[in-house]
Amino acid sequence: MLINAFMSKVIINSYQDFEQYVGKELGTSDYLKITQERINKFADATLDHQWIHTDQERAKIESPFHNTIAHGYNIKMLINYGIEKLKFNQPVIVDSEVRIRVKLESLMNLRGIAKAELKVIVEIKDSPKNALEETVIFLYHFNN
Repeated sequence: MLINAFMSKVIINSYQDFEQYVGKELGTSDYLKITQERINKFADATLDHQWIHTDQERAKIESPFHNTIAHGYNIKMLINYGIEKLKFNQPVIVDSEVRIRVKLESLMNLRGIAKAELKVIVEIKDSPKNALEETVIFLYHFNN
């Protein structure tokens, strides 16, 4: 599941197991520091080397944040069905700490395939505004 990379595992073996989580938070991760090295590696992986992410000296002068910021969508995701209501509330400035909060909003049985809508929030430590809010939609196929 999406949350495995960020927080302790939630093991769901069937649609019936999944149903118990509707309307509930699946978990909250620990904070992860977004260092310049992490940002640079993401830039390398995505070929997005825009100066506001990678050039600390230029960002000090030209950026309204006076520092580099993380890329706008740096969450590793599994194969997904869709993303809805994606909203970037504020940038993640280098050396900020972020964590992810996930809640199962809805679950639908599509003839044996579980369609799950997950509310995902990326929080910035000590900030009143979230970095990102979205609803991701996954299709899960269970063996039973």
